Amino acid sequence: MSPVNNSSCVIIGAGVVGLSLAWELCKRGQSVTVIESLDEQRRSASWAGAGILPPVAQKNIEDPNDQLRSFSHRLHPEWSDELRKATGIDNGFRECGGIYLATSRAEIATLTANQFWWDEHGIEYEQLAIDELSEIEPNLASLNHRELLRAWRLPGECQLRNPEHLKALRLACQKKNAKFIQATIQRLELLPDGEAQLVDEQGVHHRAASICLCSGAWTRLLMEQVELSNGIMPIRGQMLLYKSERPLLSHIVNEGNRYFVSREDGHLLVGSVEEEAGYACSTTAESLNLIRQWGEATLPILRELPVIKSWAGLRPGSYDGFPYMGLAPGTQNLFVAAGHYRSGLHLSCGTAVLMANLMLGLPSSMDLAPFRVGRG
Repeated sequence: MSPVNNSSCVIIGAGVVGLSLAWELCKRGQSVTVIESLDEQRRSASWAGAGILPPVAQKNIEDPNDQLRSFSHRLHPEWSDELRKATGIDNGFRECGGIYLATSRAEIATLTANQFWWDEHGIEYEQLAIDELSEIEPNLASLNHRELLRAWRLPGECQLRNPEHLKALRLACQKKNAKFIQATIQRLELLPDGEAQLVDEQGVHHRAASICLCSGAWTRLLMEQVELSNGIMPIRGQMLLYKSERPLLSHIVNEGNRYFVSREDGHLLVGSVEEEAGYACSTTAESLNLIRQWGEATLPILRELPVIKSWAGLRPGSYDGFPYMGLAPGTQNLFVAAGHYRSGLHLSCGTAVLMANLMLGLPSSMDLAPFRVGRG
């Protein structure tokens, strides 16, 4: 007879969504088992991000993704405080503000259009003159000599440190007696009564009143085993890390999909790219060189500093830009929370609360129908 592991709730994946859901369930008194993959690449995705939390809509919030983002954004400072009290770990949550640069006519058009969206949704911003930008961020002064055309400042942009946040979540779960198992799930099975169970590489069967797939881009592979339609796809990002004696920037700096995130200890993250490379989670010289060229052209002081680390991560994209959140159709106990793309960290708190309510049969403050599992 195969060994069986039983818990109230089993969560597949120890990234930010899985750990957030585990902690939320633990706080509600549930017996939780988190199964994390033996594959280091699968376990690194949430650690690979820069921790950017853009400002969110304050009014006229009709789009489901905006509703989820606004709900989750409000929770981040509360969670940061709770995690610090529970674990002693500072996750680096700071409202540092963001600067958005336009160095081309196309970028001007995009950000000018964004102004209408910011106005409609009550997001505070200001347009900066070049000399104002240089005063706020002296290390960007050399942009006067490039094609810097315009700049905007959004004071409500926040950041947190992904590794510290994940450490805090994990420790908080352990303090609530969550069980962590390192295993590779080989099979997801649906029994005749609609109950799901998992079988790992050792032949152990994992059963629970609720099972939630939170394994990011790899969730697609498990869903396909039980013929659950989904549009989750891996999108690779790559990152460089520099280190200086003191912080080089006081704001997050964005230009298109590229950015700088400066930490208080002098670390500076520079990213990123978006690549459809399947499940290849490795860096490439070509992409790292493109990131480095942009970074050192925009912030020339980086030419004097060594790159101390580089890495890649797989973002779980979805075909329509919406994550999958809900009960899998045709099942009694199989839930999915995946496909958050670049916003997994930002949406993690709200996702955890909404999914915990759903898994425990409690009413929800949001309509999850737009995020339904099996929509394609």
